[in-house]
Amino acid sequence: MFSKVIRRTHMYLALFLSPWMLMYGLSTMVMNHRHSFRATPQYEKEREQAYEASFPADARPRDVGQHILRDLNMEGSFGVQGPRDGRLTIVRQDPITPRRIIYTPAEGKVVIEKLIFRTPIFLEQLHRRRGFQQPYLLEDVWAFAVDLVIVAMVFWVLSGLWMWWEMRVTRGWGAFFALLGAGLFVFFLVSI
Repeated sequence: MFSKVIRRTHMYLALFLSPWMLMYGLSTMVMNHRHSFRATPQYEKEREQAYEASFPADARPRDVGQHILRDLNMEGSFGVQGPRDGRLTIVRQDPITPRRIIYTPAEGKVVIEKLIFRTPIFLEQLHRRRGFQQPYLLEDVWAFAVDLVIVAMVFWVLSGLWMWWEMRVTRGWGAFFALLGAGLFVFFLVSI
């Protein structure tokens, strides 16, 4: 009975998480072979508009970025860089169309650019997406799904070992491949 529960959990968990596993597999291939996929992000100007605001001298860039996004009706998950060269760059994260907002206080304007959609970049952004740092429920749900994938991977290893050990016919070959994999992993670990 226990073995049946392990096998069913192994299988149904794999079926449920297959979109994430496919995404992580494909995005890792893109990241590992970036030169082949030419995965360089390219932005195109969406619009430019006047933007006048005054912020306290000690205002944190993140607070300024959040204020700007609110004024532009673009609230959501974001990262901020700067100020650099008198500009603040806000990257409004979005799975399909991320945007970059460049605020130049000296010129009193913002430039809004959208990322040109390309599948390799889309996959890499999904791969690198993190949660629990942003105050948005969907970000937390995504982060929870990623945690579930992590737990599932550990479970798949342990349940795979369990299933292998139960099948006496495969114990010899299973031991050979397990030792081969562990040996190769240790080799890379000490030599890279």
